Amino acid sequence: MASDDTKISADSTQNTSAVTPFNRDNDTAAGEGNARDAGTPLNAQGKPLTDAQQEQLAKLKARDAEVRQHEAAHMAASGGLAGSPSYTYQRGPDGGQYAIGGEVSISMSPGSTPAETISRARKIRASALAPAEPSGQDRSVAAAANAMEAQARAEQAKQSAGYGKDGRQQGGAQGGSGTRIDTYA
Repeated sequence: MASDDTKISADSTQNTSAVTPFNRDNDTAAGEGNARDAGTPLNAQGKPLTDAQQEQLAKLKARDAEVRQHEAAHMAASGGLAGSPSYTYQRGPDGGQYAIGGEVSISMSPGSTPAETISRARKIRASALAPAEPSGQDRSVAAAANAMEAQARAEQAKQSAGYGKDGRQQGGAQGGSGTRIDTYA
């Protein structure tokens, strides 16, 4: 594979996981505190949100949950090949930050043997397709993992047939230059 790291991501049209943003000022989830008691979320200035802002906030919270769940699925299935997720955030009407996109880097480097490469390719494919709704990028990474596995299987078959990495037959006769035994009677 030409690249050692590939991104598995949730774009703004892809669903994933949720965590309520934390407000350091009052140790409560952003926009909750007094609003929870009153039943209406508050904006960053402490005023109640309008109906349109409440609808926007509900959508942002749902998207945040979907994004985080999507990236967590990649991480859980990666077998240690993935890095930490990174997120793209949008500030909500309550002042909180909500994830609207995310990505996880995953190592696409081959193993030291064909068998190890096959194992890594399977983990990469599983990680890429782990979310309930894989994105286009996720499917692209899975296809690259399939190609990586196929190449490793071909290499493994060559080695089993007695061919080295350079494609030359190992041991015994080389290529078409067989051994000739002449007998005289």
